[in-house]
Amino acid sequence: MAAPAEQRIAVPIDDPNADTEWNDILRKHGVIPEKPPSPTPMIEEAILEGRRIAHENRLEGKDIDELDELQDLEDDAFLESYRQKRMQELNLLSKKSIHGTVYPISKPEYQREVTEASNNGPVFVNLTSSMATNVESRVLTELWKQAAQEYGDIKFCEIRAEKAIENYPDRNCPTILVYKNGDIVKQIVTLVTIGGVRVSMLEIDNLLVEVGAVGEKDMRVIKRKRDAEDAKEEQAMGKGIKSGNLKHATVGDDDDWE
Repeated sequence: MAAPAEQRIAVPIDDPNADTEWNDILRKHGVIPEKPPSPTPMIEEAILEGRRIAHENRLEGKDIDELDELQDLEDDAFLESYRQKRMQELNLLSKKSIHGTVYPISKPEYQREVTEASNNGPVFVNLTSSMATNVESRVLTELWKQAAQEYGDIKFCEIRAEKAIENYPDRNCPTILVYKNGDIVKQIVTLVTIGGVRVSMLEIDNLLVEVGAVGEKDMRVIKRKRDAEDAKEEQAMGKGIKSGNLKHATVGDDDDWE
């Protein structure tokens, strides 16, 4: 006669994560796994760490004038250390700023001024449109000038697209080409993926960081981000005040009709 099959007893389980005496018994015998630790302490620790880092880096990206304005609010020694750090950064940038302008290049110069030059550092090329109606191309040309002035340590070039590449379609303009060590490492066709005609220096900064032309903690990048965030907060506060005034005015109008 065959041995009877092993009989299994169904164990009632409601919520395996509930703190009940029955669940404690089941966990003790390995029927259900141990209850995972609460994420609350880890979240609180992460928040505190984020606040600590933000406090330590509260002066990052501030220029010399902004640091001087904090004379009465910060510890003198701490402020002076940041002032010295900022001066060193400015001196280093000044030594590296060998460009400072957009280089208009021709096709015969392309190999020397772009491909070969990229062995000494990244080179950014703007293939522009020949048509005045191409708004995106005009927008990028202006941003290219600003970027070249602010990032004098980086080479920015510009050339009419049809002069660089025969029969290059105008609908693909502007096109950004980034060269490093003789190769194209990044290509952006039109501005549609980086904001279109609303593109700003924030997107140019992101591009520079992405390809390693500047670091995420570059003072120019940090300052622009902080200024943009401050402007956004001020705009939001302005809208709130305006909305509150409008509500108050509406109430006043109603009172006049009573």
